[in-house]
Amino acid sequence: MAVMAMCVLLSCTEKKEEATLSGLMKSNFVSEVQGKPTALYVLKNQNGAEACVTNWGGRLVSVMVPDKNGKMTDVVLGYDNIQQYVDNPNNNYGGVIGRYGNRIANGKFTLDGVEYQLPQNNNGHCLHGGPEGYHTVVWDAKQVNDQSVELTYLSKDGEAGFPGNLNLKVTYTLTNDNAVDIKYEATTDKPTVVNLTNHSYFNLSGVPGSQILDHSIMIAADTYVPVDETLIPTGTLDPVEGTPMDLRTAVAVGAHIDDPFDQLVRGKGYDHNWVLNNNCDINVLAAKAVSAKSGIGLEVYTNEPGIQFYAGNAMTKDGDKGKLGVIYPHRGALCLETQHYPDSPNQPSFPSVVLRPGEKYINSRLKSRIRIIFRETFR
Repeated sequence: MAVMAMCVLLSCTEKKEEATLSGLMKSNFVSEVQGKPTALYVLKNQNGAEACVTNWGGRLVSVMVPDKNGKMTDVVLGYDNIQQYVDNPNNNYGGVIGRYGNRIANGKFTLDGVEYQLPQNNNGHCLHGGPEGYHTVVWDAKQVNDQSVELTYLSKDGEAGFPGNLNLKVTYTLTNDNAVDIKYEATTDKPTVVNLTNHSYFNLSGVPGSQILDHSIMIAADTYVPVDETLIPTGTLDPVEGTPMDLRTAVAVGAHIDDPFDQLVRGKGYDHNWVLNNNCDINVLAAKAVSAKSGIGLEVYTNEPGIQFYAGNAMTKDGDKGKLGVIYPHRGALCLETQHYPDSPNQPSFPSVVLRPGEKYINSRLKSRIRIIFRETFR
């Protein structure tokens, strides 16, 4: 009888799990993958803003920001449980991308006279470090405080064919000025190539399951990187003047996305790297996206030479079931990935992506939306 009474007492006082501001349950992210524990880390600042990160793939799962009416709105796509992420690894939602973001032609490059073979997971090329890139690994995680989580990972020599043991640290911080600050640090013990970025999918509208064709987009770039039929750079930097690639003045994403311009046909829409005008000055605006529906805007500042604007062209027309059961449609989000140019290891005229022992990978990116700022710093 005493045991029964104790059980009843415990059941009555057991605290029910509370959802995050974005509706996520932390218990749905508690698992073991690749023999390592996974979890959801909730960051909150003094203004009530919230960002959620999982250590599976170092992914930004949700970001809650106020719209023009003060309603808290989730502006990034993702899943609401770890199993969906594991089952759909190459949707890339919110993931840390590396060792090399974007494409490397034929999955090969030569460094210091040695040729390296990488996975060929995209039309015979290597995309985003291969099918088992950093967006698919379990990072070690430590929540530093209510507003910051630190992720670390050792990418071993030969992993996905890349040379060198690469020590990585990624720190997500939700600051009191409503900024999501993402800092990247990397060192190597052997010459290698590095091009890291974050692959968050943004829909700023506040309308679940909507397309982003009515979002406006501006990219401050006079030239862009044209590609062949398999999206590998041709080696030239072409002027945007007089083409649908001219986004120097804000235009609706859907205004020209289906124009019969050869580059848009090859990319099935926008999926290109623009050469930024800011001379790698992080204080100069690089790009901006805005949803008139919500009043939420996204500004991008970076010291990287380029930015990949991807308009969700490969998002399935059948839709993908995301957080809270929302179906993400074709072109249901846009990505603005600051980075070096695609295939830089094979393009000697492009800025170098080589990292050598004794050097530290340094890159900074700052992305902001009205009262929300995304900052990424690569060191």
